[in-house]
Amino acid sequence: MAALPEFAAGLWEEAKRFLEKAEEDGPSDGAIAFVHAALMLGFASFEAHVNAMADDFLTTSSLNPHERGLLGEHIVELVDGEFQVKEVLKVQRLEDRVLFLCRRFSKSPIDRSSSYWGEFMAAARLRNRLTHPKPGALVIELEEVRRALTAIIELLNVMCLSLYRKKLPTHGRGLSSKRSF
Repeated sequence: MAALPEFAAGLWEEAKRFLEKAEEDGPSDGAIAFVHAALMLGFASFEAHVNAMADDFLTTSSLNPHERGLLGEHIVELVDGEFQVKEVLKVQRLEDRVLFLCRRFSKSPIDRSSSYWGEFMAAARLRNRLTHPKPGALVIELEEVRRALTAIIELLNVMCLSLYRKKLPTHGRGLSSKRSF
């Protein structure tokens, strides 16, 4: 299980490095590609972190099938009068899994009126604009991605404090990457 958090941390370092490369390149086609890569890898890292957290709590014996289905992203079916989790993928909204984890397994649920949550939701909309582009020009600015990555690290830190009562280890580094590619 240690492989997923290590992979998540590696993706996070890559996202930060691509943001740095975009800053270094200035306005150019390369910088645009680096900004896109930073945003997508930042969200891939966030999802990997959330998946690792969900895995940590899937071993909780008091979970009902619907909670297991949500955490494991599997469908739940009624079989012989009983709800059962099936090993069939059912993708859940990332925000729903975050909210559930912090409400179910901590004493401090996510404050949806907080600035970190609002910034994260804006980051998710930005990611969705890139992932599901509509006709017309799509311009994603470096500063938007910097705010998105900051929102991701802030929300991850809030989740770690809430669920594990300790800071996210990489929180103190902010957006400074340890990578040099």
